[in-house]
Amino acid sequence: MTDSYVSSTNGDALTANGTSKLNGSSPSPTPPSDSGNSPIIRKKLNGYVGFANLPNQVHRKSVRKGFQFTAMVVGESGLGKSTLINTLFNTRLYPPTEPLPPSAERPQTVAIESISADIEENGVRLRLTVVDTPGFGDFVNNDESWKPIVENIESRFDSYLEQENRVNRQKIIDNRVHACLYFIQPTGHSLKPIDIEFMRQLHTKVNLIPIIAKADTLTDEEVADFKARVLADIAYHKIHIFQAPTYENEDEEAIAEAEEIASKIPFAVVGSDRLVTTPDGRKVRGRAYPWGVVEVDNEDHCDFVKLRQMLVRTYMEELREYTNDVLYENWRTEKLISMGVVQDSSVFKEVNPAIRIQEERVMHEAKLAKMEAEMKMVFQQKVQEKEAKLKQSEEELYARHREMKEALEKQRLDLEDKKRRIESGRPLTPEKNTRKKGFLRT
Repeated sequence: MTDSYVSSTNGDALTANGTSKLNGSSPSPTPPSDSGNSPIIRKKLNGYVGFANLPNQVHRKSVRKGFQFTAMVVGESGLGKSTLINTLFNTRLYPPTEPLPPSAERPQTVAIESISADIEENGVRLRLTVVDTPGFGDFVNNDESWKPIVENIESRFDSYLEQENRVNRQKIIDNRVHACLYFIQPTGHSLKPIDIEFMRQLHTKVNLIPIIAKADTLTDEEVADFKARVLADIAYHKIHIFQAPTYENEDEEAIAEAEEIASKIPFAVVGSDRLVTTPDGRKVRGRAYPWGVVEVDNEDHCDFVKLRQMLVRTYMEELREYTNDVLYENWRTEKLISMGVVQDSSVFKEVNPAIRIQEERVMHEAKLAKMEAEMKMVFQQKVQEKEAKLKQSEEELYARHREMKEALEKQRLDLEDKKRRIESGRPLTPEKNTRKKGFLRT
């Protein structure tokens, strides 16, 4: 792609309409014309100049930062969990285990063990953590044997929530379990009660991926029948297992790949990190038997390739996203609600500052008006009480005044009566009757 520009006096390129235009590419000036005008500079734009480079930017950032992935393996002892993990990542994470002697003391509860390793492939670094659960399903009484596993997953959620609530959140370590590989014993019948109860307890907290262990002990027909029974039990008990997601505008190849992976669930796998020689002289990873060789990486022999394709190659990021966006968010919501934390819709709400100031002014004026009305009401109540008290005092004074006036009037009348008696010559005191009783008057 090329374009022509005319050089300006300051050395910048000018387009035909006179606007300045800069570019990082080196100009190639042409000889000046005879008319004396500035030389024409031709610049070449290399690659895209828009947001089409955003995926490349994300890729560079992701490669520089690296990835973290935590997988949990659960199943009874002897189902090949350690061997399968070593085979999946082509790394000896688990050292070879030696069987315990009969006199050794067995653990009484399910133990939780974590193994971490840094794996690099084509410049991409992966911090892999594998959580093992030795002892699960190995006891006579397996009641609540899944409880330590549930507590471990929830404790990892608690740790991540605590890191999110810190003031400084620059270094957040994601140690949540992104996938749980549950190993099913190849009985050929159906799921055992412990399998059903375990998946019922964990399917809302982790991505469940059911795996039929040691599939080389079953024929192809038995594997197909066993898969149908397992899926029927999972659907009957409404257990949610991880399904390959599909997106809009997906190409046909990706859709076909997702459908093919989904058709293999639960995965019937064979694990082996040893190289064996086939009858035709090839060196392959597999297991050698007197009747033949079972190849781990052969899709006709087992589903190991599809499991690795889903877990590592195609849907590792989807497992991480589903854990963060769905499983962790649901657990976090229930946790905060149980603690009494209620979401306030006004928090972090974007508003116009002018509108916010106007609302605060209206609220302040309403508050002042309310306070003024309350003060008026209190003042009127005090005034009424004072008036009632003054009125009562006035009535008491009036009553006392009347009593005193009546008493004075009575005294005045007595004095006038005494005055009249004095003036008429009558004594002020009445004469005493000295007559004796019983004598007749002559």
